[in-house]
Amino acid sequence: MDERKIIIGLITSKEYLQGLQKVWDVKLLESPTARRVAAWCWEYFETYQQAPQNNITNIYYQKAKETNLPKDVAEEFEDILSSLSEEYIKEGFNVDYLLAQTKEYLLERHLLLFSNSIRSIVELGKGEKKQRLIEAEKLACEYHSLALETEEGLNLNSEQALKRVRQAFEEAAECLVRYPRQLGEFWNSQLVAGSFVALLSIEKRGKTFWLLEMAIRACRQKRKVAFFQAGDMTETQFLKRICVYLTQKSNLKRYSGKIWEPVRDCVYNQLDDCRRKERECSFGVFEGETIDHLRREVKMEELIEAYNTNPDYLPCSYCEEYDRNHWGCPWIKEIDIGEPLTVEEAESAVDNFFVKNKRHFKLSSYANDTLTIKQIEALLDIWERQEQFVPDVIVIDYADLLTTEERIDERPKQNKIWKGLRRLSQSRNKPLVITATQADAAAYVKDRLKMENFSEDKRKYAHCTAMWGLNQDTKDREKRIGLMRINNLVIREGEFFSSSDEVTVLSNLKRGRPFIASYW
Repeated sequence: MDERKIIIGLITSKEYLQGLQKVWDVKLLESPTARRVAAWCWEYFETYQQAPQNNITNIYYQKAKETNLPKDVAEEFEDILSSLSEEYIKEGFNVDYLLAQTKEYLLERHLLLFSNSIRSIVELGKGEKKQRLIEAEKLACEYHSLALETEEGLNLNSEQALKRVRQAFEEAAECLVRYPRQLGEFWNSQLVAGSFVALLSIEKRGKTFWLLEMAIRACRQKRKVAFFQAGDMTETQFLKRICVYLTQKSNLKRYSGKIWEPVRDCVYNQLDDCRRKERECSFGVFEGETIDHLRREVKMEELIEAYNTNPDYLPCSYCEEYDRNHWGCPWIKEIDIGEPLTVEEAESAVDNFFVKNKRHFKLSSYANDTLTIKQIEALLDIWERQEQFVPDVIVIDYADLLTTEERIDERPKQNKIWKGLRRLSQSRNKPLVITATQADAAAYVKDRLKMENFSEDKRKYAHCTAMWGLNQDTKDREKRIGLMRINNLVIREGEFFSSSDEVTVLSNLKRGRPFIASYW
């Protein structure tokens, strides 16, 4: 394509400029003069929201005066200017046609320049051949496609608007990772297409366990999942954790054999204060104790003693009132998971869950402080082009380990990363994006996280649609039993009162399961 036509369009047509806004990159033009004149046109358009038209002559003389333009640039521009009116009148000006031609040309130039960059590294780059190939492959993964179509506005006075309204409500209603009972009521409404949600906690609170739990649950529910391990674990470590999750048995000897596991129970069952016909047990184990003690203070030693003293006791949570009221409390049971997980058992579990059931789970692992949003987007582009794989759920473990291409201070760096994560949830098929982040130092001495416990930059809250805190008491009473309290920190849509709104979750991390059951 003759780049002179592009320049004529930029000089004369506001509609042409508007049509190119989302795809324009001046570096894609080959001619130095074309690049220079194009920059003048865009500068004028950004200031006045109009094409320069007859003002281009004044712009040229002003720029020539300010920058002392090279002679060849001046001569080429004079040639464009002299033929501008003649060509415009003679050929006419079909904006839509010229836009289509220009976009194809820009895409062609984009691909050629990118191809040349890779070839330059492979053939002329520094270092040994293997290192050059690694660098070239890394650059290839960072490729960004050039959008050929610009988004049209939506006319609300149209049939299309009605379809889009219905689509908006259907998308909002579609939960991509569904949980049962109390935990489901607590957060299912936020785990929908187009949302960006995050978990906040201190170290060693099970962030990676939870991210894996949500990813596997989504996969079980027929969602396509992309999981980016940003440096918290190696691929080998993470694959082992997947296998522990699937088999519910550890690969470590110390977590094998007989272990304790929490069970959901009712305070009125333990107090022997229930007369409902649905009740499973006919006696209590903590008669005379208070509700507050059973829900918030009971220790693992008390539960073990009560379990051993009352082998026939049965926990109960079956009545409808239990689901609506704050009656939950922990009980325990002893289970025997046998010998440590073997390679054969791990292979069989992966084969049965993923291969035979044709479930889609992409895992991409990176070293700490190397993964960027740009690389994630590039790899998603490649998967879409080569395998037609477009994830419904994207999980990043975890956001604090991501980095940026340029070196900037930590606060603006984190803000840029979280903006990029939000952008991921708004692109392609509007996936649910899930990540986790570290709480601040003050959180280590708190039993419940609050909004002030963010780390680095509070603007994290502004970019996510929901954030929840993972809480356990500072004396590790809840950790020993296997209890986790999840509370609201940010909820962009839906009913929300305060950070004290929480649900209690039972877990057994020795078996790789952060979620077994839940209660209010």
